[in-house]
Amino acid sequence: MLAIYFKEINSFFSSLIGYIVIGTFLVLMGLVMWVFPEYSVLDNNYANLDALFGIAPMVFLFLIPAVSMRTFAEEKQTGTIELLVTRPISDWKIVGGKFLACFTLVVFSLLPTVLYYITVYQLGAPKGNLDTGGIIGSYIGLLFLAGAFVAIGVFASSLTNNQIVSFVLATFLCFMSYMAFDSLSRLPVFYGKTDDIVQSFGISYHYDSISRGVLDSRDVVYFLSVIALFLAATVLSLGKRRW
Repeated sequence: MLAIYFKEINSFFSSLIGYIVIGTFLVLMGLVMWVFPEYSVLDNNYANLDALFGIAPMVFLFLIPAVSMRTFAEEKQTGTIELLVTRPISDWKIVGGKFLACFTLVVFSLLPTVLYYITVYQLGAPKGNLDTGGIIGSYIGLLFLAGAFVAIGVFASSLTNNQIVSFVLATFLCFMSYMAFDSLSRLPVFYGKTDDIVQSFGISYHYDSISRGVLDSRDVVYFLSVIALFLAATVLSLGKRRW
């Protein structure tokens, strides 16, 4: 699995993909945090990172599918998937290596945002007037969210040999899993009856819960289950060649 992992990491950073992903994310977050007046910390006169954690999931909805769309689609398109699957390595290790490589790239894009925390920490009145527990929880929530989106993206890539189709499918699945259940819960058939249960199936419900600074085991189990479910589906998708 490590060989697959390092191969994918090397392919990200030996081309422009890794740098474009990290650069795009940081530029968008920088504009939201410091330039756009409706979100800017400087214009709101209140030192917090709410804008970062509120907009980042929306950016991930498009950015992570762009990262993961090539994982298996490109292998199928170029024919190298046959060389990969005939090596003495299980499908789980292949999927795991590609998943971890994409997830690592997303983590690299998040690391520089620690500078935002340091800056906002200095801007507080008094200095350091921040909800550090909530911020740590929000970062943990973003990591779990990124893991779920990467797993969905890798699964979408395993279904097709076209990277554009993979991107569109992954974006759709990420959007539905993140926002659809919240909207469904407002339908008359659910509202006031089982709306909480319907919302709990959506990623945004558990992301918001962790972002409050309370790490609930139910939220952790949910995210790990979503990741495991889509990785298992990816393994099944790869196994179709034996059926």
